[in-house]
Amino acid sequence: MLPIDLHTHTTASGHGTTDTIADLAKSARRKGMVLLGVSDHGPATPGSCQESYFRGLAMAPRNRAGIRLSYGAEANIMDVSGTLDLDAATLKGLDYCIASIHPPTFQNPAYHKESFWNGRQVTDDPDAARAYNTEAYIHAMENPYVNFIGHPDDVRYPVDHERLVKAAVLHQVYLEVNEASLAPGSFRGDTRPIMKKLLELCLSYRHPILLSSDSHGAAGVGEAPLAEGLAMEVGYPRSLLLNYLPVQELERLLKARR
Repeated sequence: MLPIDLHTHTTASGHGTTDTIADLAKSARRKGMVLLGVSDHGPATPGSCQESYFRGLAMAPRNRAGIRLSYGAEANIMDVSGTLDLDAATLKGLDYCIASIHPPTFQNPAYHKESFWNGRQVTDDPDAARAYNTEAYIHAMENPYVNFIGHPDDVRYPVDHERLVKAAVLHQVYLEVNEASLAPGSFRGDTRPIMKKLLELCLSYRHPILLSSDSHGAAGVGEAPLAEGLAMEVGYPRSLLLNYLPVQELERLLKARR
């Protein structure tokens, strides 16, 4: 069980659950967590909430059901320039931001247009696709309100591992180890070898990482045994796992780039 889980979704994300923030908070309290982060999908995700929802979180209570809450977003990286679907004013009012690539919101010119909708991401030029994907992540990291890169292990969006990790270290942005990605039959493909390579590179730089449930709903909050197991297999010390930092120290770290 993770004491801190920053990548979770409520009914506001528009898919996967009808649970509310209160439902997630009650689950986190029952499991003995110390901090719950709510990071619903940005407005470009079909069916998700609008920008006004994220702006309203600035006025949301910091404690619910006896659990401390942190409010963020999983913003969509829209293009190779790293454009996000939430503007700077909105992101400034949040505690943190996870930037992720998802179909069909991400536009990479190396992929066939029809693949934006079927999710397979077909390309005639894999090297160009990899370069564009890497550039998109790196440009997103240049945004001062981005703290994490979500599930950078997606088989459909290959990257230059070394360039990605070096950029994360340079910009003090942290890569996520995503439980949903590692689950058997994940729709992101066989992500384990990719994530293991990224972890090995991050560890060589002594760069912290974030373990995440990516839970859509209350049941999976704080649950990331596969993500934590892979980090342990690579030899990541607990001191470099952001989920085990004292809450105040983590909150200071998230504010440091802003």
